Amino acid sequence: MPAPDAITIASFVGDYKAEITAVVTVVLALVLARTVDHALDRRAHRTVAAVAGRQLSAVADTRLRLVRRLIFAIIIVIGIALALAQFGTIRRLATGVLASSALLGLVVGFAARQTLANAIAGIMLVISQPIRIGDLVTFEEETGEVEDVRLTYTHIRCPDGRRLIVPNERLAQTPIENHTLVDPRIQVEIWVWIPPDADATLAAELLAGPEGVEASVAESDRDATKLSVTVWAASARERAGVAARLRKESLHRLREAGLSSKVPG
Repeated sequence: MPAPDAITIASFVGDYKAEITAVVTVVLALVLARTVDHALDRRAHRTVAAVAGRQLSAVADTRLRLVRRLIFAIIIVIGIALALAQFGTIRRLATGVLASSALLGLVVGFAARQTLANAIAGIMLVISQPIRIGDLVTFEEETGEVEDVRLTYTHIRCPDGRRLIVPNERLAQTPIENHTLVDPRIQVEIWVWIPPDADATLAAELLAGPEGVEASVAESDRDATKLSVTVWAASARERAGVAARLRKESLHRLREAGLSSKVPG
């Protein structure tokens, strides 16, 4: 004779078979989506390391991320659809709705217009590549590094740590200034003020030096002389560190030469 616990469990499974199957289906879809996503990421990085011996390029990294997210979303949608199909009422309702596909398309298209527009814009951004992961861009007077290009939104990290979450449709419709699209290097510039009676030529010579540092007189008036000091950073990510080092070195050289100065930015 079966134990009471076994009878209770069998009764529970029989009563809630559809619900249990639906939950298991969704969980398996999540696990499968995660597994495929990690496998694609590892495979791409291993292939690049084996062939080129380096990291993924900005172009390849941007496209790979979109492909991974598209596959992830497709697996989840299929899993949810299979889970809902376990319920007879929902299945019959879906059959009736699909019979009027024109009305369904109109309703879904109107309700999800913004989401679909952002998704399509995201695909177009990845294909045309006006921006890529790691690029330094200026969007609506905000400058930052492209941190991620997702299916519907793009993340831009500002120098002060803020993240701009921009809908892809706006990026596709608004002019974007990409500072590193052709050359991954970025020019770093600081300004130095010296007294108006100081020798500007000598100061420029002191500030210029090895490693591609250049200095020139930018402005001059009765209160101060403004010098521009520039150098190239290898990537947008190194810009802040290079600027800080350039400020420190500029102060040190001018003080050693007996020239007072200010380095505001």
